[in-house]
Amino acid sequence: MTDTTTTEPESTEAEDVGFASDLTQSTTLGESVRAYFTRVRGGDMGALPSVLGLVVLFVVFGIANDRFLSDLNMANLISQSGSIIILAMGLVPVLLLGDIDLSAGVAGGVAACVMGLELVKHEQPWYLAVLAGLATGALIGLIIGVLVAKLGIPSFVVTLAFFLGLQGVTLKLIGDGGSVRIDDPVISGIANDNLTPFWGWILTIAVIAGYATITLWGHHRKVAQNLQHQPLAVVVAQNIALAVILLAVTYLLNQNRSVNPNFPIEGIPYVLPVVAVLLILWTFILGRTTFGRHVYAVGGNSEAARRAGIGVDRIRILVFICCSTMAAVSGIVAASYGGKVSTSSGGGNVLLYAVGAAVIGGTSLFGGKGKARDAVIGGLVIATIANGLGLLNQASYINFLVTGGVLLLAASVDAISRRRRSATGTS
Repeated sequence: MTDTTTTEPESTEAEDVGFASDLTQSTTLGESVRAYFTRVRGGDMGALPSVLGLVVLFVVFGIANDRFLSDLNMANLISQSGSIIILAMGLVPVLLLGDIDLSAGVAGGVAACVMGLELVKHEQPWYLAVLAGLATGALIGLIIGVLVAKLGIPSFVVTLAFFLGLQGVTLKLIGDGGSVRIDDPVISGIANDNLTPFWGWILTIAVIAGYATITLWGHHRKVAQNLQHQPLAVVVAQNIALAVILLAVTYLLNQNRSVNPNFPIEGIPYVLPVVAVLLILWTFILGRTTFGRHVYAVGGNSEAARRAGIGVDRIRILVFICCSTMAAVSGIVAASYGGKVSTSSGGGNVLLYAVGAAVIGGTSLFGGKGKARDAVIGGLVIATIANGLGLLNQASYINFLVTGGVLLLAASVDAISRRRRSATGTS
């Protein structure tokens, strides 16, 4: 008889959570570094190109304009990039399947519109209004997922139709040329208010301690169970690097950055903890849950995943629900930053920037390769280009040209890396 036992496909991508994370055969820090560069030469570059690009942008803009690296501009950069990063984070699982969601931006606009109307017209408390917005996003994702998974309509066609149709929904809800002003202090505070310096330090220390506890305990557990594990030196180096970055950012943002000495502005913008929580959540989901492993498996080879007993249709539906729900969060953050919801919310270049952010960060358009952190890095690249060129008083067309060029470069790097991995047998 044929053995019909099914096994769950393994995904090394789902287990890769940082520098040298896949280098479980290495026993020292030096061996891990050498193995990492071997992987890079083999085409497995991960987020390295986008990180180097971000560093170059910071250096160039920092030299070109002394205001770029100021604490005031860094806080503005965080607030400006928040909604794009969140939307890009929601698109990552869709891209992992090799699909696309062209309606994510306007879906966030509709969700924010529902939230705004609940606040203003129906006078609901902010938390009920937010829940209504999130439910709207989830419903949109459910419909898209069913059409793609059950009817077999290409995601490009379905989401393009929703991109057009949802803009009509926003027009119907608000009215042509109208807008809904967001005056609720909690909602408007997401992108415009800050933690006090005291709570900023508490949050930073808690994150550092929590990350150290999780990583060191995980290392100890793997050693005790004789499982593959990173060298302890790599784990310690990761913790030190994270601590240095977080402490530096906290110190910078806790400085008084107000241009008016009578009205001090200091502390970490609330949008930063929101992005951090979502990053941790999606890193855990994609890297440490059965659902995440199944997403990578379906994206890598959907037919093999189906034969292994994975519910491919269910995974695809859930991914679109998650994407549209994250789009709703992004739309709410954007409404908070802009102070209103209008008929153009979520339209224009919002989706293009979000897709560009995910791809620039390292998520592959071919599916099966990417992480939540890619959205953060790519979103910062997109926001840095717009912010830096704005400080240099460059024309708007320069921003479009540079952003488009960076996206094309990132896609080219992805394609070349894929070829090199295939040639070396590592893909």
